[in-house]
Amino acid sequence: MVIKLDLYKVFCKVAKSESFSKAAKDLYLTQPAVSQAIMQLERELDTRLFNRTPKGVSLTNEGSLLFEYVNSAINLIDVGEEKILEFKNLTAGELKIGVGDTISKYFLLPCLEAFHNRYPNIKFYIVNGTTVELCSILKSGEVDIAICNLPIDDPTLELRPCFDIQDTFVYGEKFKKIFSKPLSFQELVKLPLIFLEPKSNSRKYVEDYMISKGIKISPEFELGSHDLLLEFAKINLGIACVTKEFSQEYLNKGLVYEVQLNEEIPKRNIGVCFLKSVPLSPASTKFVEIIENK
Repeated sequence: MVIKLDLYKVFCKVAKSESFSKAAKDLYLTQPAVSQAIMQLERELDTRLFNRTPKGVSLTNEGSLLFEYVNSAINLIDVGEEKILEFKNLTAGELKIGVGDTISKYFLLPCLEAFHNRYPNIKFYIVNGTTVELCSILKSGEVDIAICNLPIDDPTLELRPCFDIQDTFVYGEKFKKIFSKPLSFQELVKLPLIFLEPKSNSRKYVEDYMISKGIKISPEFELGSHDLLLEFAKINLGIACVTKEFSQEYLNKGLVYEVQLNEEIPKRNIGVCFLKSVPLSPASTKFVEIIENK
């Protein structure tokens, strides 16, 4: 098994560099040794893994499938080795966190500051993405924990809700007359709506709730960031679906106004996610404690 693991490491390096010679240089091996390793792996699997051309190599379909699993496995092994080293009183190491831009800006920054003040030698590595993207890189071992919009339906992940949030709608000065009294969802969807893009977990939560009420939405605008939702609403381009807790600055300054609805969308959570099958490192454990005590 140890020998095959070495072969898989060579396989991943060749796949990423698309060159036997570049992989050999990175691995401090000769090019013939790398070629031999790949041929040995292909013989053992009875499958051609690379297309060879004068310009380099590329993965076959079978090679691409294998790479997806092997790369994740090697990443997890590397993470495991790193976690062992971190047991030295958090005097060195790295904390890899997956988080979305909005949660990072409005929720995570104070936690990062508190952790850094206590453990200044731990380096941060922050990866941004949507909730779906963060769950994927979490399971591949690229990050230790992810701070995500809940709910998430994934039995492989441990989910710890930390902070309640309220979805709401906001509008600009132009729409003030329309909202002189509370509106129903049926009345609201007749207006020009501004939502996050469909792959957003926040968008999906609100959309699923409205569908459960028999209401289908058809937004005028679908945007990639929460800040843009507020900006579009401010200049009267429509009614934006936003997170109330992340919109307080705009609301307090009177840049936008909150829609009064006949009923509220049920609250949801922001939470910490990590793999059930992989123990948290000491650094991750301490960071989760800071978030839960926020």
